[in-house]
Amino acid sequence: MNGLQFLGSIEIGLIYALVALGVYITFRIIDFPDLTVDGSFTTGAAVAAAMIISGYNSIFATIMAMLAGSIAGLITGYLNVRWNIIGLLAGIITMTALYSVNLRIMEKPNIAIMNDVTVFNYGSVVIVTLIIVGCLTIILARFFASKLGLAILASGINPRVSKAYGINVNHMKLIALAMSNGLIALSGALFAESQGFADVSMGSGTIIAGLASVIVGEAIMLQPKKIYLCLFACIIGSIIYRIVIAFALNAIDLGLEASDLNLITAIIVAITMILSKLRQVNNC
Repeated sequence: MNGLQFLGSIEIGLIYALVALGVYITFRIIDFPDLTVDGSFTTGAAVAAAMIISGYNSIFATIMAMLAGSIAGLITGYLNVRWNIIGLLAGIITMTALYSVNLRIMEKPNIAIMNDVTVFNYGSVVIVTLIIVGCLTIILARFFASKLGLAILASGINPRVSKAYGINVNHMKLIALAMSNGLIALSGALFAESQGFADVSMGSGTIIAGLASVIVGEAIMLQPKKIYLCLFACIIGSIIYRIVIAFALNAIDLGLEASDLNLITAIIVAITMILSKLRQVNNC
């Protein structure tokens, strides 16, 4: 792997760090298996691309993409808390509906924005994305240290006790899902702007990439407990995951191709989890 490919891995890793942060909020903080991710990632890309080619400012388009993702998360939450549809199924329903919604937004399967002004016209992909990810991580860390953030954390740890203390667990779940999918949609928007296109199927496998980043990050950081360390672990995990993927795909002796991405991801997640279990056994 040459220097250009290494830099590209860091760029993609930083962009997908937002996916890892979003997945961490749902899977780790509120214990909600949200499969909306694959759809909301594409929604972010579709909204940003459609607005940019329509002449809207790229920063405004990116913010609207984030808002659209938050709405998708709220829909999943509404199906779960209002109609008691299990979280897994609620996410699948929203994700399935978003495929058609995304096609409506783009009015065709893909949109090219290579010749349009994007947020990356203001600086390099690494610098702009690093600033965005850094600022959002600080905001999230401070948010989860606030009264509302602590209520969300408590709701995920023990919903019954939280209710006894007057916390509306359903409202906390809605807020967390909106935040999570907003971050994921933002990642989709940035990915589309960095690659110069949006495609209706570009979100496929996003949930796996997000989970892999969270698991790898937690393994490297030795299961961090403090929230700011957990968020940092997600970012590190996303970057390392992308670098490992790039190394694997460029290892000539292994004979792997780009189509083997999901296989490599599955192997990385499995090895990481096995090593984590072995470490726990040795510590006992």
